[in-house]
Amino acid sequence: MKSVRARYGASPLHLLLVLCSFALTAYAGMQLLKGDTLRIVIWFVGAALVHDLVLLPLYTITDRATQALLRSRPASGKHHRARKPWINYLRVPAFVALLLLITFYPLILGKVPGYHLATALPSDVFLGRWLLITATLFSISALCMITTMWRHRTPTTQPPPRTEESGKSSGPRHQ
Repeated sequence: MKSVRARYGASPLHLLLVLCSFALTAYAGMQLLKGDTLRIVIWFVGAALVHDLVLLPLYTITDRATQALLRSRPASGKHHRARKPWINYLRVPAFVALLLLITFYPLILGKVPGYHLATALPSDVFLGRWLLITATLFSISALCMITTMWRHRTPTTQPPPRTEESGKSSGPRHQ
């Protein structure tokens, strides 16, 4: 066991799970490619290119613009970037909500004719469900942020009590 952990860097169970996930992915890929292989390959390559060449720069520009708008101005005039760890609590739920919107926009916007006939589900509930999921994501993120801020708060130090007679501190005196 120790030699496997030393060579692999994790437990043998982790290695087994990774190998099983690779096997499942390979099986799903082979099943998927049994159909129209050329269109599927074009779709995967196109999705990767669109993501890397269009969406990733768009994410970066949006993130930089958001940070520039929310950055506090330094009082000293020096150029430094103030750390805003809370921005991640906005990024994650916004990313997931936008990803869900991009993935399911035909259903959310009611642009799928005949959906009710194929599944017996009403087509007008998806906007409300997406809004509910988005609100839940932001609520959970806010709760996580408040919990993190509460756990990492710095205790305030109280000044030593003053005596009424002398107005001096009643703490230890240094002579």
